[in-house]
Amino acid sequence: MSDSKTASDAQPAIERAGGLLMRYSDWVMGLGVLGLMVTLITPVPPAVLDILLALNITFSMLMLLVTMNVRQALDLSTFPTILLFATLMRLGLNVASTRLILSGGEAGAVISAFGRYVVGDDVTVGMVVFLILVVIQFVVITKGSGRISEVAARFVLDAMPGKQMAIDADLNAGLIDADSARARRESVASEAEFYGAMDGASKFVRGDAIAGLIITFMNLIGGIAIGAMADLSLAEAGQRYSMLTIGDGLVSQIPALLVSTASAVVVTKASSKQSLGLSVMAQVGSRPTASLIGAGMMFVIGMLPGMPAAPFFILATMLVVLWRSTRHVESPDQLLPSEGKPDSMAAEAEGEPAEDDTAVTKELLQVDRLSLEIGYRLIPLVQDNQGTGILDHISQLRRRFAVDQGVLLPPVRIKDNIQLEPNAYRVLMGGQEIARGEVRPGSCMAMDGGSVSGDVRGEKTEDPAFGLPAWWIPEGRRDEAEVLGYTVVDPTSVLVTHLSEVLKDSFPEILNRDDVKELVENVRSQAPAVVEELVPDKMGYGAIQRVLGNLLREGVPIRNAPAIFETLADNADSIKDTDALTELVRQRMGRVLCEQHADREGVVHAVTLDPMIESTLASSMSGHVDENATPVSPTYLKSLMERVAETLTLASRGGKDVVVLVRSNVRRFFNELVRASLPKVAVLSYNEVVPAKGVETAAIVTMEDS
Repeated sequence: MSDSKTASDAQPAIERAGGLLMRYSDWVMGLGVLGLMVTLITPVPPAVLDILLALNITFSMLMLLVTMNVRQALDLSTFPTILLFATLMRLGLNVASTRLILSGGEAGAVISAFGRYVVGDDVTVGMVVFLILVVIQFVVITKGSGRISEVAARFVLDAMPGKQMAIDADLNAGLIDADSARARRESVASEAEFYGAMDGASKFVRGDAIAGLIITFMNLIGGIAIGAMADLSLAEAGQRYSMLTIGDGLVSQIPALLVSTASAVVVTKASSKQSLGLSVMAQVGSRPTASLIGAGMMFVIGMLPGMPAAPFFILATMLVVLWRSTRHVESPDQLLPSEGKPDSMAAEAEGEPAEDDTAVTKELLQVDRLSLEIGYRLIPLVQDNQGTGILDHISQLRRRFAVDQGVLLPPVRIKDNIQLEPNAYRVLMGGQEIARGEVRPGSCMAMDGGSVSGDVRGEKTEDPAFGLPAWWIPEGRRDEAEVLGYTVVDPTSVLVTHLSEVLKDSFPEILNRDDVKELVENVRSQAPAVVEELVPDKMGYGAIQRVLGNLLREGVPIRNAPAIFETLADNADSIKDTDALTELVRQRMGRVLCEQHADREGVVHAVTLDPMIESTLASSMSGHVDENATPVSPTYLKSLMERVAETLTLASRGGKDVVVLVRSNVRRFFNELVRASLPKVAVLSYNEVVPAKGVETAAIVTMEDS
């Protein structure tokens, strides 16, 4: 029982020591680097040198094993820095051992043991073995890993713009969210930095190999010279210092060889979810035919005259066993372990859908909030190298809507549809079509804005966004059409402009409760008091959504959400009708409304109603019949709208933006009438006009001659 208690006490002590090491890792790293610098200039006792040499060998072996078990290179992103410190450590130990060898003819037990074990009784054999290790290290591994690092860094940097464009394309298409896109961009940048650092760090490894060879040569020559001056014979000096020099070289080159191999493993290993050993065994073992043919070849070689049969027969037997165990394998994935595989198999055995099938089914049930389907001839317009593709335009469109309207559009997913005409496209919201159009790749659309000076040769069509007369013309006639006064746009701009107008009209339907919740949380960070007062005590997300939808339906930006929420918080206790609350919010946003429709001088051009018309509309809405007012009937309302349309047409000559100005108690009712026949006309109330803005009455709508 005392032994178990001692073991339980030792485990927390070990954990505490590990915790302290992690907590003060920066101190440990800093002191370690400074200690390496000290070894370059300060004599190191042989016992301390033995500990440092053992630490160097252990660290090098650990790095090799770690690199073989990483899944991808970025899992060991600090490796270039580790490579630098390992090189510095070996150089410091070389200097320390050289000082001991040349000053006292002694360099500690580790170097002496390596020297005696390799050299033995023949210095020449030891020297040859050491030179072979140097050649392997310098010519093969170091040079190869350096070249791979250089090529990998070049390829990664060349592919970086394409990867960034692919991330942007997936983000705009709705395949990933903003957080995933940010993480992928950081991964691409980290990968480029890693391979660039590995390219530079490989130069340290190569320089270390050269320095090790030079130091060994200097130790040998200097040691023999010093021994000869110390009354030793040339043979005795050569034997003594050769053994120490070779031992010192081996103690330095073996860790260098391990670290160089680790460096080569990192830059040559492809990204994988498995360790290197498991991946190699799975990929090699998944070729049973090769195992069987190899077994036959080993058996034939073992049958050759004079050839020892036992080793080849044993190897042939092992290959036959490998073939028997993998003869039904068709791919490496069958040999790799998969998490959750037994549960998946059990689910299939019980008749339940597997996890992958369930995920696919759930994906099929999902409906894109916004999507754009295109014919196959429009696929090249999605993305181009100049940054003028549909994806780039949609990204700019989302930013513009966020700045101008205060609405963050959901991602627009773009997909091809072979059932569409080759040049056709359609816009879908919630899986239902809301608009359709057609563009011609390789052509331009010339639109008649009303001031052209001649006819253009092309195929007549209609602008899908505004319904203006237009013509499809070849790109070579663009300059000719512009000279004649036509507005010429490319097919991508035609499609995106149509999409913009469709989305602008669909804002109220696009806005959902999740968007409102996100907007509320954003306002909470700016004005927490008004949000705490409004939500959820006075209004829920649904009521706020209806108010915001009403505003967007009439083209009122909701960017100043704190002011909107303040108005709702002030009136939500006494007024529950969201339409009435919308009118109060419009009055609070009067300055924004006036700026929308004012000209460059700040003047709002308005068409007003005859007071008798306003009284008639007000009495019909209130239910009190005015004896002097004309009865409101469908015929009367139709005649009124015709007269309003005529008056607006005359008043808006010259390109003026003209609004209809009415009393506040009839604005909502009259706005519904106008929107039914004149959806682009804005109806303002007198309470929404800011006193600082000038109002110019362009005309008055009357019904006297009706």
